[in-house]
Amino acid sequence: MQLFVGLGNPGAKYAKNRHNIGFMVLDEIASDHGFTPWKTQFQGQVAAGTLGSEKVLLLKPSTFMNLSGQSVGEAMRFFKMAPEDVTVFHDELDLAPSKVRVKMSGGHAGHNGLRSIHQHIGEHYQRVRLGIGHPGHKDRVSGYVLSDFAKAEAGWLDDVKRGCADGAVELAKGDGGRFLNAVSLRTAPARSSKTAKAVETKKPEKPEDTVADTRSALQKLADRFKQ
Repeated sequence: MQLFVGLGNPGAKYAKNRHNIGFMVLDEIASDHGFTPWKTQFQGQVAAGTLGSEKVLLLKPSTFMNLSGQSVGEAMRFFKMAPEDVTVFHDELDLAPSKVRVKMSGGHAGHNGLRSIHQHIGEHYQRVRLGIGHPGHKDRVSGYVLSDFAKAEAGWLDDVKRGCADGAVELAKGDGGRFLNAVSLRTAPARSSKTAKAVETKKPEKPEDTVADTRSALQKLADRFKQ
């Protein structure tokens, strides 16, 4: 069994915050892949299902972001999981909006949710880093992550959620590359042939579309004086 964890804060007040993008992605995965209804367990909300041939438990900690590790640790102990069985979906300030990256192990980079998980299970778990961009100054970070996504961001946010759900089976298989390909097909789709033609510059007229001037030089000169 694998444990997919989405990070965020519980309650309607925080539901649309940038900090809650991990919750949003798990909701999309649960919906798209027919997971069980969410229920309260392990100090969080859980849903069970399968991704391909892999049994997966989805977990949204209800402990608030800074104590996420309590919920993750409890679920892991119950199912006797190793840290390598855990994948955490979280907001990432150091990635531009709509960018997604997969990383195994490493530091928490000041992310309070990851910091708490480190304290409870160590650092040897997989992360799916969901880019939300940076407000430009560290003093603005707290207000930025705890504010809602702007209406103008709805398009790319939906693409990221759907892309993660599309690639969830590959992620459960351990193929991070194919997972990211699935995300890219949503966030940066290849242009269709129709689109490519639409942006081409206008082609010059074909020779057959113009009438050849067969006048002699003397005739051209005479015609100029007639005008």
